[in-house]
Amino acid sequence: MLPMVDLQRQYHDIKAEVDEAIRQVLKEARFILGPNVAKLEEEVTAYLGASSAVGVASGTDALLLALRACGVGEGDEVITTPFTFIATAEVIALLGAVPVFADIAPDTFNIDPDGIEKKITSRTKAIIPVHLFGLPADMDGILDIAGRHDLVVIEDCAQAFGAEYKGKKVGNFGNYGCFSFFPSKNLACYGDGGMVATGSEDEARRIRLLRNHGSKEKYHHEKLGYNSRLDEIQAAVLRVKLKRIDGFNAARKKNADLYRKYIRNADVALPQETAAGRHVYHQFTVLSKKRDRIAAALNESGIASAVYYPVPLHLQEVFAHLGYRLGDFPDSERCAAEAISLPMFPELTEEEIRRVCDVINHVS
Repeated sequence: MLPMVDLQRQYHDIKAEVDEAIRQVLKEARFILGPNVAKLEEEVTAYLGASSAVGVASGTDALLLALRACGVGEGDEVITTPFTFIATAEVIALLGAVPVFADIAPDTFNIDPDGIEKKITSRTKAIIPVHLFGLPADMDGILDIAGRHDLVVIEDCAQAFGAEYKGKKVGNFGNYGCFSFFPSKNLACYGDGGMVATGSEDEARRIRLLRNHGSKEKYHHEKLGYNSRLDEIQAAVLRVKLKRIDGFNAARKKNADLYRKYIRNADVALPQETAAGRHVYHQFTVLSKKRDRIAAALNESGIASAVYYPVPLHLQEVFAHLGYRLGDFPDSERCAAEAISLPMFPELTEEEIRRVCDVINHVS
C-alpha cells in the first residue's frame, strides 16, 4: 500500500542524526524544559522572523493557550472556519466561549474575509484563520477587519510551517501563530508537540506562564495554568528536522507540480495557489463529485487516500446546540462532500505520483 505519508523513509534518511540527538538527551537526563527546547525556540523564532516562540505540548494546546493569553473566556465569541480539524473550534468551546463560523472561499479552502465581517457582534473577541493544507489565508483582508473592530487574530498554522504570505512566514501576522508538530506535519516530531509564535515578549511570557501551571518560579503560581510543556526528546528531533524544512517543503511543492502535470481527469479540480501565498502542501487536496469512486479505485490499486474533512464543524454533533443547519455554509459543505487528499510527503517519487494519477485518470 502506498501510504498518505511514509514516516519511515524520512527517518531512514536522517536516522544517524536523529538517533544521536535522542542519545544525547538520554545521556544528559534533562527531559522537561531542557536545553533543546530553549534552543529550538530560538531557532524557530529566527526562522519565522518572530519576536518569540514558546514550545508547548501540542498544536491544540498552542491554540488553547493563545486564547487564554488574550483573555478569551465565558460568553465571548470567536470567529473561525467550519472546514478544519475540530481542535480549532474545540478550544474555543473549552474556554466557555462560542465558536462562530464563517464560510470558506472554495478555491482556497480558507475562511473568506467577506463572511467574517457579517458575523461580528459586540461579543466578538477574536478571529482564528486556518492556513489549511499549507496555503496561507487572505491575511490582508482578515487583518483589515480585525483592525477596524479591535479583534485579536490567532493564526492556526498547524498545517503550514514555512508557508509565506507576501514574503513573510505565516504565524507573524496575528497576535499569535500556533503550530503543530504532529508526526505527519511538514515539521514533525515523533509524538505530540506544538509552538506559539508571538509578536512581543510580553505575549510570550503569558504563554510560558500558562504552559507551566501558571508558574515562573517553582512552587509559586500566579495563575491557573496547564501542564503543556514541549518534550525535550521531541525538541531534539525537531531541531534535526528544522535544518531541513525548506528542502522538505520544496520537495512537497515539486510533488504538487507533478500531480498537476499528470492528473488529466476533467472531473477533478486541482488545488489553487494564490499570488500572495506560498503553498507548502501539507496535503494535496482535489475536489470531485466522483470522490467516492476515486477513493475506491485508489484503494483497489493499493493506494491510500483521505478525506479532510467529511463533516464540517457546524454539522458536528458536539456543536448541535449552536443551531446551525445543512445549507448554512454551502462552500464548506461542498468541499466536505467532494474533497479527497492524495499521498503527499517529501520522499514520494515521480513514479509513485504517476501511478496515483493513472488510477484517477481512469475513473469515469
